[in-house]
Amino acid sequence: MGDSDRQVDADVVVAGAGGAGVTAALAAAERGLSVVLLEGSETFREDSNTAMSTSMVPAAGTRQQREAGVEDTAELFLEDIQLKTAGTVDPTVARTLVDVAPVLIDWLAEAWGIDLELVTDFNYPGHSRHRCHSVPDRAGSTLLRLLLGAVAQRDEIALVCPARLDGIVADVDGSVEVAALMRPDGTREDVRTRSVILATNGFGASPELVREHCPEIVDGLYFGGEGSNGDALRFGAGLDADTACLDAYQGHGSVAYPHGVLLTWATVVHGAFLVNADGKRFADESPGYSELATPVLAQPENAAWMVYDARIDELCRPFADYQRCLEAGAVHEAKDVAALAEVIGTSAEVVASTLVGARSCALGEADDPLGRTDWAAPLEPPYRAVHVTGALFHTQGGLGIDSEARVQRGGSPIDGLYAAGGAAVGISGHGASGYLAGNGLLAALGLGLVAGRAACCR
Repeated sequence: MGDSDRQVDADVVVAGAGGAGVTAALAAAERGLSVVLLEGSETFREDSNTAMSTSMVPAAGTRQQREAGVEDTAELFLEDIQLKTAGTVDPTVARTLVDVAPVLIDWLAEAWGIDLELVTDFNYPGHSRHRCHSVPDRAGSTLLRLLLGAVAQRDEIALVCPARLDGIVADVDGSVEVAALMRPDGTREDVRTRSVILATNGFGASPELVREHCPEIVDGLYFGGEGSNGDALRFGAGLDADTACLDAYQGHGSVAYPHGVLLTWATVVHGAFLVNADGKRFADESPGYSELATPVLAQPENAAWMVYDARIDELCRPFADYQRCLEAGAVHEAKDVAALAEVIGTSAEVVASTLVGARSCALGEADDPLGRTDWAAPLEPPYRAVHVTGALFHTQGGLGIDSEARVQRGGSPIDGLYAAGGAAVGISGHGASGYLAGNGLLAALGLGLVAGRAACCR
């Protein structure tokens, strides 16, 4: 009998209930498919990569942009991705995501009542237009809560938690036939299915895999979901699946330390800068937060200080992450240069010299020897300072996929196997420098939508 006539327990099994998995489950259920949604962690609502994100989803040509008078197209977005990645991005995945992004934004609003707003208070590094869309409090946990609320409304979706995908069985023709799930007590259950969607994220929580593929960030703080253990790579290896860009990752140069709370990079966009324990700047902060992770880690004690002022403090208060920094006591106030030097623990003369130099650059009176050209405005007392370290957020390489998010083997699709989010190759090219704000969440939700819709065609 044909595949469509094969008896199944569920039309689709989705592994992982973060943004990628939940979006895939919703897309499949919307088309009338029965879905088993597996999640191994009972705390995923708070500590998955989606929950820990700032909920930013970049998209070009959206209703929100038109209403704000922002002229943007998928082609411009693609050009920005190509520029940021120096042309090393997977062209198929990039094309797929820039095209699906505005569809995703409309679908979230129209189908599920999740109306994201356009962030227009500043441009994130690398984006030539205002195109990041987010929930009002800019908290990934809020976005995930809204998505899970939509899941709860669909009888077609069975959320099984805690349980994780433990194996995939293919038939003699190489098509997915069975998904094996494992519960914490070791109980195993085989689910007959037509499709498996891998949404298990990347391998950031596996020091061994990080050391193998992204060795320069292995000593950085890991600031991602603990379930990102490389399961997709393991399942893919068992099926001889293709992989791509395994050296790609999103780093971050401003996680408050030792508090373990993200300090929003909006500080830098509005004019903040980094200094080391000696009170000296050491890098051009403007290209982006991902590539600043390793320069911060290269400083004494693997740390630095983000220096800004009361104006920037006020501009960052809408961010839930920044509120957590304030609540954690990570933000130090300093009324003048002497007080700022005391906070940092270094010479007031050196700090004064650094501030004077940065001010001259911000006013256009001098060129920055480190190359920064975008300063927004010079800092004014009173100052703020946060002790930060470099971190790994999530990996950006993964299984090779096509335009329908189908996992590839030797350049051809494995029938019934899909990947989304960190389980799949993303759009960051190689290394850390290709990451654009929102790349990870767009790959999660965008490929989740693509995979969920494609699964209904089997």
